[in-house]
Amino acid sequence: MKSPVSPLGPSLATGSTGFSQERDRTKIPDLYKWDLTHIYPSDEAWKSAKDQIVAQIPEIESFKGTLGTSAKQLLGCLERATTIVKELNRLNSYASMSSDQDTRDARYLAMQQDMSQVFATFGAKAASIEPEILKIDQATIDAFLQQEKELGIFRHYLDDILRRKAHTGTEGEEKIIADAGLMADAAQSIYGIFTDADFPYPEIGLSDGQTVRLTKAAYSLHRTTPNREDRKKVFAAFFGRLDEYRRTFGTQINAELKKNLFYMRARKYASCLESALDASNIPAQVYHSLIKGVNDNLATFHRYLKLRRRILGVDELHYYDLYAPLLKDVDLAYSVEEAQNHVVASLAPLGEEYTSVVKKSFEGHWIDFYPTDGKRAGAYSNGSVYDVHPYILLNYNNKYDDMSTLMHELGHTMQSYFSNKTQPYATSQYPIFVAEVASTFNEALLIEHLLKSITDDQVRLSLLGNYLEGIKGTVFRQTQFAEFELRIHEMAEKGESLTGEVLNDLYAGITKKYYGHDEGVCIVDDEIRAEWALIPHFYYNFYVYQYATSFTASAALSERVLAGDNATRKRYLEFLSAGGSDYPINLLKQAGVDMTTPEPFELTMKRMNRVMDEMEKILERIKK
Repeated sequence: MKSPVSPLGPSLATGSTGFSQERDRTKIPDLYKWDLTHIYPSDEAWKSAKDQIVAQIPEIESFKGTLGTSAKQLLGCLERATTIVKELNRLNSYASMSSDQDTRDARYLAMQQDMSQVFATFGAKAASIEPEILKIDQATIDAFLQQEKELGIFRHYLDDILRRKAHTGTEGEEKIIADAGLMADAAQSIYGIFTDADFPYPEIGLSDGQTVRLTKAAYSLHRTTPNREDRKKVFAAFFGRLDEYRRTFGTQINAELKKNLFYMRARKYASCLESALDASNIPAQVYHSLIKGVNDNLATFHRYLKLRRRILGVDELHYYDLYAPLLKDVDLAYSVEEAQNHVVASLAPLGEEYTSVVKKSFEGHWIDFYPTDGKRAGAYSNGSVYDVHPYILLNYNNKYDDMSTLMHELGHTMQSYFSNKTQPYATSQYPIFVAEVASTFNEALLIEHLLKSITDDQVRLSLLGNYLEGIKGTVFRQTQFAEFELRIHEMAEKGESLTGEVLNDLYAGITKKYYGHDEGVCIVDDEIRAEWALIPHFYYNFYVYQYATSFTASAALSERVLAGDNATRKRYLEFLSAGGSDYPINLLKQAGVDMTTPEPFELTMKRMNRVMDEMEKILERIKK
């Protein structure tokens, strides 16, 4: 095993290096595990809290028919509903995160199923609220807001209800829509259990004699191996096995699309895209403009792919080369402790309050670091436990990408922390559209911090390559997913069949276009046609495009902050604290970025080309 390279020079990894190989959760020190007792001290306490809140749900019906009679009644109803939702989210977070520790544990799966039932029950009981508010005229709402100052925290919520009047049904229709919530998460839940607990992941033998079972976490690790034949074998085995189950995955996706079609029709939207985006008041044109912008700039992406081919020294770049380390002799590896130090140092431009909270997250058991048997794959931040603190799930493998992922999730965590601290619960949850701004902003600060301390051309080249990988993965790859997601919804809306084979063909065509397969830029091998089956975000209803739009927004903001623009830094911290107090387009405008213009995307492309210019200069120096 190679010694990892610190940006200050070669060093031995210290502290936690070995735990990324330990699969038994009981053997992982508590220091590297989150502590869910901060939410509830025990499963029994969770059940008691659930029983108490379930008993309170019928109280919502006592307000029925009275919301327009007085400001006091309207306020009482909204406060009661908000309190119940806050507690339901707390209960659900405990159940879901407990399950994520070991998806094989049936106890927590049952608790999640209980919560789905409870949410559906609450939705049915509360179904009359919005239709009843819609019967109140604007003048009366304005008068109520003047009479009851405490109603002010619901001003944005009330404005949003009136905005969506054309898409809100009668009380009976809203109850049916709420009851449909009992079935709404079925496809996503089946996908999660199937891929995390029951899927028969393949085993392969590597060139070093090691036999590995290619779970999602193991695939993510071994696709980065410097040995090209091993990478080729990893991709062929992993995606080949996914392809064997394309019929099952296709059926799951089809079920998800039918759910989205139901809500589109029930809410009287013209398309699933409009239905999904209107929840945050995002014009559909923003989505279409992103896809067009990326397709118009594929030449820039292909320039990067050709640069990767040149650095790797291969005659032909294949899809299985996309995650290989750019330089075999530069092993960018970081223990948890090293990563924490770099994270804190890189976040210094955001001020002492920001970094002090980050340190608290490391010391206070907010983070679950290492992959273990049965643990949910991937990474996320959960900031929905309003009265406690956010949590982060990782599958840390001591790689640079893992440090970058930690930085990414901390962006979400800090936005949740500041929003929960500053906003009342009613406006604490920030819109999905801005959710990835803080995370990609943090990644930009990390790369800038590391580059400041690096003089070695090889290490610098590797880190610049990692920055471009971020653009590849966040702007181009996520837009590739967004285009696929749009196409499958359009096909579903037309009543076209969506079998696993159809999805394979569609995905292969889009992927080959993005990677320049026909021009020989990057060969998309046959097994990649099944990659769509791996992507959980296709169950998130038009989520992925926001990674790309958020990246372009954060690129514009981070460059200004790094240049020492204190006014932008102040506005950015205010943005982190704004939660959902306004529509996302407005929140970003207040921070200094207008997402209805092409400027953020154009700035990202310019920066991408500047980085490639620098990498080519380094390559020329190395050559000489």
